Amino acid sequence: MKKTLIAAAAASLALAGAASAQEVKIGVILGFTGPLESITPDMAAGAELAMKEVSEAGGILGGTIVTPVRGDSTCIDAAAATAAAERLITSEGVAAIMGADCSGVTTAILQNVAMANGVVMISPSATSPALSTIEDNGLFFRTAPSDARQGVIVTEILRGKGVNEIAISYTNNDYGKGLADSIETNFKAAGGKVTLNAPHEDGKADYSAEIGALASAGGEVLVVAGYLDQGGKGIIQAALDSGAFDTFYLPDGMVGDSLPAAIGADLNGSYGALPGTDSEGAALFAEMAEKAGFKVGAFSPESYDAAALLMLAMEKAKSTNSADFAKEVMGIANAPGEQILPGQLKKAIDIIRAGGEVDYVGASAVELIEPGESAGNYREIAIQDGAITTVGFR
Repeated sequence: MKKTLIAAAAASLALAGAASAQEVKIGVILGFTGPLESITPDMAAGAELAMKEVSEAGGILGGTIVTPVRGDSTCIDAAAATAAAERLITSEGVAAIMGADCSGVTTAILQNVAMANGVVMISPSATSPALSTIEDNGLFFRTAPSDARQGVIVTEILRGKGVNEIAISYTNNDYGKGLADSIETNFKAAGGKVTLNAPHEDGKADYSAEIGALASAGGEVLVVAGYLDQGGKGIIQAALDSGAFDTFYLPDGMVGDSLPAAIGADLNGSYGALPGTDSEGAALFAEMAEKAGFKVGAFSPESYDAAALLMLAMEKAKSTNSADFAKEVMGIANAPGEQILPGQLKKAIDIIRAGGEVDYVGASAVELIEPGESAGNYREIAIQDGAITTVGFR
């Protein structure tokens, strides 16, 4: 009887301890369905790996564990994305949002939900130049560079290969138009010619009309500023089927294993770029991702970094309230301070608690510039033997 009472008391204490454990929730809002659904699982895994690392090391703020809560942005449906964010903030009580992914839904969540509720967002992949000047009340950051920067990179790669004339097909939304305009401006400034810069809609079964116009305009390379699981893929397949183009430039939204798998050998010889770096942090993150069972795909390093910045800013502010920690994000991401790489988040927390400074470098060599976005590093890729191959960094 005595042993039974002791065991019962011990169990009761254990339950009480579990019940009293402090928790902070961070929303992970990505397009788990939609035109980027093949790359978002690895993005979510990257963010959640950072949260797991911190929680297993004792949490933030002296024992607060960090729990991810997922929401589906759909990438393209602003109403659905807004509803998902509302649920996470009002029902789940998330203190911050890692996301969203696509620029249009990110804008909708920021303007309709995050600002109204005073909640910080850090997007790993929303790249529209319009987000650089949007009113955000100091709540919005991104670990991916603006497409104003990507337009420069696209031009450098194309001109470096001796390409003088291009046609552009872009997904008809904030991301596609912003990127297409940036490419056109930079390519023309470098002496190149853009024969046609035209939109396409996602979800169509037939892109023959769009390809007909692009073929009539001509060009050595077709730049497809779209989504790899939707219209962008359809544009490429239609161009190949008609013989209009055989070489394609693939910006960030078009880079993922599902595209060469879907198109096949005809995609060999095409090329492009996406945010990425060959830094020490990138190598460490790749090792961590392999152990965790996911692949380092497009924007998964940036997702890890976005989650890490949120947690370290909370620790710096000694608060999970966005009004307190929003102002700490820029300082955490930049010098001065001891450089912090993936796998070193506990070290960063210990330094901050001791009153020291950290310079979070992370998996993507983060350096935030005003107004709170990545300065930008890019990984140049080519499609060879049906697979994505890294050919350099810029």
